[in-house]
Amino acid sequence: MSNEREVLTYEDFGRAVREVAQNIVDSGFEPDMVLSIARGGLPFGGALGYALDLKNVSVVNVEFYTGVDQRLDVPIMLPPTPAAVDLSGMKVLVVDDVADTGKTLKLVQEFVADHVAESRIACIYEKSRTIVSCDYVWKYTDQWIDFPWSSQLPVTASR
Repeated sequence: MSNEREVLTYEDFGRAVREVAQNIVDSGFEPDMVLSIARGGLPFGGALGYALDLKNVSVVNVEFYTGVDQRLDVPIMLPPTPAAVDLSGMKVLVVDDVADTGKTLKLVQEFVADHVAESRIACIYEKSRTIVSCDYVWKYTDQWIDFPWSSQLPVTASR
């Protein structure tokens, strides 16, 4: 892995949200729900909910990454998951921070496929190795990405 990194600032994040939201509107897609993939997709999904004036924002929790460029063999969906009946007939915008391998997005896409009227995917970044092509992307890169919400160590109690 290269030492070069893509660095997303909060200012860039704001720009990415507005540009992706505009692309969604310009495409004519009117989602009924934003389904954010936790944890990385939470900031983007919430911000897109505001930008698209959409209050129906939900979360699906998928564990895949365990460290920098370290992941499980396959992504695992963790409870609680949205009930299929709650997705029935909806147009759903699946949101994550990055389409890296695409395996997480594929898992979620397959989870909703039999229940929704339509689903589309929005990510801040898409990498060339992904197995899922996003419908809406702010930027393409193959570098490791430092996101402002995960680039620092967690806050811990002082002792």
